[in-house]
Amino acid sequence: MYTDYHSQFWAHALTLKSAADSIHNLSRSIANAKVDLNPHQVDAALFAFRSPLTKGAILADEVGLGKTIEAGIVLAQRWAERRRRILLILPATLRKQWQQEIEEKFFLPTVVLESRNFNQLQRNGHANPFEQKESLVACSYHFASAKANEIRRVPWDMVVVDEAHRLRNVYKPSNKMARTISEAVAHAPKLLLTATPLQNSLMELYGLVSIIDPHVFGDPASFREKFVRANDEEHRNTLLRERLKPLCTRTLRKQVLEYVRFTNRVPITQEFLPSDEEHQLYQEVSAYLQRDVLLALPSSQRMLMTMILRKLLASSSFAIGGTLRKLVTRLEELLVEQEPPQTVDLEDDFENLEELEDEWEEETTEEPEIDPAMIREELAELNRYADLADGIRDNAKGKALLSALKIAFDKAESLGARRKAVIFTESRRTQDYLFYLLSSSGYQGKLVLMNGTNTDEHSRNIYKQWLQRHEGESVISGSRTVDTKAAIVEEFRDRATLMIATEAGAEGINLQFASLVVNYDLPWNPQRIEQRIGRCHRYGQQHDVVVVNFLNRRNEADLRVFQLLSEKFQLFDGVFGASDEVLGALESGVDIERRISQVYQECRSTDEIQTAFDSLQLELEEQVQSRMAQTREALLDNFDEDVHSRLKVHRKQAFSSLSNRERWLLSLTQHELTNEATFDPKKPRFFYTGSDARKGNYNLDWKLAEKHHDTFYRADHPLAAMLIERATKRELGLAEIVFDYDAHGTRIAALEQFRGSTGWLELSKLTVQSFDSEEFLVFAAENDGGERLDGELCQKLLSLPASIANKSCAKPAGGYLDEARKEATEQCVQQVDNRNGVFFDEEVGKLERWSDDLKLGLERELKELDQQIKEIRRDSQAATALTEKLTAQKRLKHAESERNIKRRQLYDAQDAIDTQREELIARIEGQLTMEHTSKTCFTIRWSLA
Repeated sequence: MYTDYHSQFWAHALTLKSAADSIHNLSRSIANAKVDLNPHQVDAALFAFRSPLTKGAILADEVGLGKTIEAGIVLAQRWAERRRRILLILPATLRKQWQQEIEEKFFLPTVVLESRNFNQLQRNGHANPFEQKESLVACSYHFASAKANEIRRVPWDMVVVDEAHRLRNVYKPSNKMARTISEAVAHAPKLLLTATPLQNSLMELYGLVSIIDPHVFGDPASFREKFVRANDEEHRNTLLRERLKPLCTRTLRKQVLEYVRFTNRVPITQEFLPSDEEHQLYQEVSAYLQRDVLLALPSSQRMLMTMILRKLLASSSFAIGGTLRKLVTRLEELLVEQEPPQTVDLEDDFENLEELEDEWEEETTEEPEIDPAMIREELAELNRYADLADGIRDNAKGKALLSALKIAFDKAESLGARRKAVIFTESRRTQDYLFYLLSSSGYQGKLVLMNGTNTDEHSRNIYKQWLQRHEGESVISGSRTVDTKAAIVEEFRDRATLMIATEAGAEGINLQFASLVVNYDLPWNPQRIEQRIGRCHRYGQQHDVVVVNFLNRRNEADLRVFQLLSEKFQLFDGVFGASDEVLGALESGVDIERRISQVYQECRSTDEIQTAFDSLQLELEEQVQSRMAQTREALLDNFDEDVHSRLKVHRKQAFSSLSNRERWLLSLTQHELTNEATFDPKKPRFFYTGSDARKGNYNLDWKLAEKHHDTFYRADHPLAAMLIERATKRELGLAEIVFDYDAHGTRIAALEQFRGSTGWLELSKLTVQSFDSEEFLVFAAENDGGERLDGELCQKLLSLPASIANKSCAKPAGGYLDEARKEATEQCVQQVDNRNGVFFDEEVGKLERWSDDLKLGLERELKELDQQIKEIRRDSQAATALTEKLTAQKRLKHAESERNIKRRQLYDAQDAIDTQREELIARIEGQLTMEHTSKTCFTIRWSLA
C-alpha cells in the first residue's frame, strides 16, 4: 500500500537533526526511551536546549518531579547527536541508581569509575579512563575532585552534576573540593540538578551560576555590592530574576498535580528490649571501642572502623561476632609479625565500606608502639566478646521483626497494597540470620536475598530458573551480575513476599511494585535512608508506602538518633519524607554519620549523650532553617500566569510529535519487512521472522513490551536503524505515483480540493550550518494548474496509500519547481537566522551586564577612597595642634596619591574588561556564521485519485 518513496520520507523524518530546542528534536529522545511523558519534564529539557550559546542550565524542580528523567532526555539527545563525551558527577550513594536509570530508561551505556576499576583500566594500558568512546562516565564528587587532572584533559560534550547544591560555596577559597571540580569542568557545557539552589545566602546563587558561566555576574565583591547589600529588595529581586531567567528553571509540585499523583509515607515504630546477654555485649564492646589505644584497629582507619563496628553491633550479635573474630586474627598476626597490617578487610561484613571510604577524610594518627603484653591482653578480651556474641542465638530485634511484619502487612493491605516488603540491613551476616529466622517462621519459599554478590545457592537457583524462562529473549544481557539482579527482582515481584537486602545490593533497583520498607538497621545518614525508601516511594508508586523502624529501648543514644532522623529530618512520614530544605542543607550525609559516631565514642553517661545530641540538633536546625524561603520564592519559583497553559501546549505538541514518529516508524517497518514480519492489526506490535539473532516479538509501546516480554522497538534499535539506513540510501529515480485518498480511511479536508489533480513534488534535505548543524525537509510541489502545496500538505499527501503507475517518466520542465524550492529554503534559512539573532542579542546583553558589574566593583573602591579623603580633611580641620595638622596632611596626601593610582588602574581595568567583552562577542559572531547546502532526495509525478 506504500512505496519506497514513502519509506525514504519516513526514514529522513525520523533521523532529521532539528533545532535543539524543538519538540520534534526532543521527541526523538523521548520516543527512544522507556519514560512516562510529563509536560514539566519536556519543559525542563527544552529549557536546557534553549540556546546553543549558553554554557548550561540549572534544573531546580522541587523534589519528586524527576530531575533524573529531565537530565536523561537531554543526555539521550546529545547521544543521538553523537556528542558522547558525557560525565556525570554524583553523590556516591546515587551512582548505581543513575547508572540503572540511564541504561534501562534511555539505553545509554554507563560506566561508574571508582578507584578499583580506574586503576585496573590504567594497568591495562588505558592512559585516561575518563576518556570513554561509547559510554557515559559516572563518578562521585570526591573521585572527581581527586582525579581533576584527568577530567580536565577530556573535551566534554556535557557534564551533569546531581545534588549540585554541594558546590554552591565554590566562591569561598576554603571550599577546595568545589573549586577543584569547577575548574576541572570549566571548559564544558554543564547541567546542574538541585532542588535547593538557594539555601542560606544569595552568594550561593552566585556560586552555582559562576560554575555554569563566569560571565553572568561580575566577581564576588561586585555581586555583594550590587545584590547582597542592595537596599531595595524588591528591585534587587527583579534584576536578579532577569539574570537567572535564561539559566535556571524550576517547576513546583502544585503546578503538576493534574499530571502527577503523589502518595504518602506511613510510619510504624517497632520497639524492642535486648536480652541481658545482648545488652552486656553492647556495653562491653562499646566501652572497648572508647579506649584511647586500640591495637586491633589500624590508626589510619580508627574513626571509620569504629563507626562500622558500632553499626554492626547495633545490627545483630551475628554481625558483630564475625567481625570480632577478624580482629582476633589481626592481633594474632600482629604477635607473630610485629608489623601491623595497614587495613582490616571488612567488605564482606559491611558492603557499604567502599562508599564510606570515598567520602571519608583521611586520618593521620600514628600507629602505637607494639607491646606484646598489651596485644595478649586485648586479644583475650576480644576472644571473650566474640564468645559472648557466638553464645547469643536469639536476637530480640529479630523476634520484634516477626511482630512488625504482621502489623505492617495488615496496614499495607488496608491501603490496597500487595504483600511485598523490602527489609534493609547493613550487614551480610545479619541478612543470613534473617533468612534463617524468616524461613523457619512461615516465610519458607517466599524470600529472596539481594546483596553485592548474590553467590548463595538460593540466588543461583533463581538465576538459573530465570535464564530458562527467558531463553532466547533480549532481556538477557549476558552479564551475570546484571542478570542475577534482574532475576531476583522479578522473583520478588512475581512470586516472593520478602526481599532481604543489603545497602549495596539494593542500589539502582526499582521496587515501586512494593510499598512496605523495613529499616531493620537504621543508617545514620539521612540521604541513605531517603535512598532506601525511594526504592519503593518514587514517581509511579500507586499506594501509600509503610515504613517500619526499630527502636532499642535500652539505648539512650539510639533513641536520640531516631528522634533526630524522624523529627528533624522528617524522613518517615508525609508525601515526600525528607524535604528539599533539610537534605539540601547537608553537604554530605557522611558528615552527619561522623558527628553521630563521635557522640557514641565520646559520651559515656546519659547526661553527656543528651547534651551532645542537643548541641548537634541545634547546629542542624541552624543549617536547615529556611532563612531564604521568601527570596527563593521571589527569584526562582515559576509564577508566570501562562505556566499551566504552556505545560499543556508542550504536552499536546510532544504527544503529537511522538504519535507521528510511531506512525512513521511502524509504516516504514511494515514496508521494509513486507515478507519478513507479521504485524498485529490492532497493536503496534510485530513478529520478525528474519534468520538473524534479532528474530522475535517487537512492540513500539514500551509498557506493553514489558508486559508481554517483547523487545521495545524504537528508532535507535539495531533492527530499526538497519531499515532506516536501507531506506535513506536507496536510489530513487523519477516515477509517477498515484495516491489513493479513499484507501486512507479517514478524511483529510485540506487535500480534498486536490482530488483529481496531477502535479510534481520534490523532496530535498536542507542542511544549515551555524553554531550547530540543523536539517530541514524541504518540499517543492505544485499541481499542473500552478497551485502550490506547502510542506504540511505534502506530508499529508505522503501519508496516503499509493502505487507506482510508471517507473520512468519525463523530467519536469525547467524551473517548474525551482521557485517553490527557493522560497521554502529561504524561509528555513531566515528562521535559523532570526533565532540566532535572538541568541546573539541575549549573549551580548549578558556580557554588557557582566562588564558593568566588574566596573561597578572597581568604582566602589574609588568611592571608598573618596570617603576616606573627606574624613581625613574633616580631621585636619578639627585638629588644633600643628603636629596633628601635619600628620593629617600626610595622611591626606597619601590617600590622594592612592586614589590617583586607583583611578588610573580603574581606567586600565575598564579598558581590559571592554577588550575581553569585545573578544567574547567576536567569538560568538564567528560561531553564528551560516552556511547551507541542499540535496535532492527524490522527485515524483503525482496524481490524487
